[in-house]
Amino acid sequence: MESVRGDGQPVPVSELTGAVRSRAIDRTSVGSFLHAVTRPRLAWGDATTTMVAGGTAAMITADGRDRFGTVRAGVEDLFDGLSVPDGVHHDARPRLFGGFAFHEGHAEPNASELWHGYPGARFVLPSVQLTMTTSGAWLTAAATGADATGRAEETLDEWESRLASLPAFEATGRPGIARKRPTPSKEGWRDQVTAATEKVRRGDLQKVVLAQALNVDLDRPVDAPSALSRLGETYPGCFRFLFEPAVGGTFFGATPERLVTLQGRTVRTEALAGSTGRGDTASEDEWLAAELRESEKDVHEHQLVVEAIREQLAPLASEIRTGSRTVRRLDTVQHLQTPIRAELASDAHVLSLVEALHPTPAVGGLPPDGALRTIRETEAFDRGWYASPIGWLDADGDGTFAVAIRSALAADSTATLFAGAGIVADSDPDEEYDELQLKYGPMLDELE
Repeated sequence: MESVRGDGQPVPVSELTGAVRSRAIDRTSVGSFLHAVTRPRLAWGDATTTMVAGGTAAMITADGRDRFGTVRAGVEDLFDGLSVPDGVHHDARPRLFGGFAFHEGHAEPNASELWHGYPGARFVLPSVQLTMTTSGAWLTAAATGADATGRAEETLDEWESRLASLPAFEATGRPGIARKRPTPSKEGWRDQVTAATEKVRRGDLQKVVLAQALNVDLDRPVDAPSALSRLGETYPGCFRFLFEPAVGGTFFGATPERLVTLQGRTVRTEALAGSTGRGDTASEDEWLAAELRESEKDVHEHQLVVEAIREQLAPLASEIRTGSRTVRRLDTVQHLQTPIRAELASDAHVLSLVEALHPTPAVGGLPPDGALRTIRETEAFDRGWYASPIGWLDADGDGTFAVAIRSALAADSTATLFAGAGIVADSDPDEEYDELQLKYGPMLDELE
């Protein structure tokens, strides 16, 4: 495990000391703030809370099979060394933001150039963070090393003054797409799905999720604050995210899939699997939803995910409750969704739950080892952080993580989009290909 101070110098996390300070402020423009902060930048938003941040007070990275446990140990050591005054508002508390690669073998410098800057795991305590909720707005500053308290307070003063003079935020237009290149091609996709269905019919697999990458050439670079602003307007009920390391591309998107939220001993998660499009009229929309609810293939795929999540939670939970299966409607696609809530038998850290649940069958498959092996052998691109756990955590070990789907990685005037489809015994390659195009919709709409 590597830990890094804000000045870029490696320091064992157990030896880091630091300070966090915060204050309430007037509401301000998230877009203007994100334009003003320096890389690394990050953003996280859901239905009630938006957080944007920049700079690095401390960073924890890890690679390999033990990356979840390594990050957890580093996080606990880091929070143990932070000075946080009593009375800090709950919404302004210090948090680490980051994520993991999909595959345990993903590691720099062996990862593809596409994912430069995205190791097997990376979590950042930002230098400055703006938090806006339905009840207020706060600035939070963090520093580590010598005179951390004084530097954190100076950062607060500087940014409170800067906010008053930031230019008004005006979203730039979409960058425009000049060319698209899928990997694999439609013909290659048919071959991959056919091979996967044969494995399922032989009994080698119950399900596998195969993905495609769509490389696009843009007319001009993506403006991240503008992209996030539009995604927030179109997908207010999704988790909007942006991760931008000091060097490397910008990974962003709007995912509808929660991996896990832990608050105390209460766990919230959900199964999201089985998809169809949206109708042009209300009656067509409802017809498609009814078809989805009655689809033997989609219901079977969905139920596999529900049962797998319950099994993954069972060793940790004293009680697991499964809600009713419904249809969740998004702008371009509809999904079968089942909420799942659990009470833990004892205290646990959110990263322990992330490790237990990743990858869900909605993005991996069943049985997990066989599905992951098939994905590695089949896919002709590096998933990197696509379909991986991304999110935030706090000093109590609570946090929220989502699954990084409906996403794109942008660099200069190019972007790579990702989409996957669950393959079971009766999957039709052309129907699954059409499903991929629906799932590209949110990010294509943002870029075109």
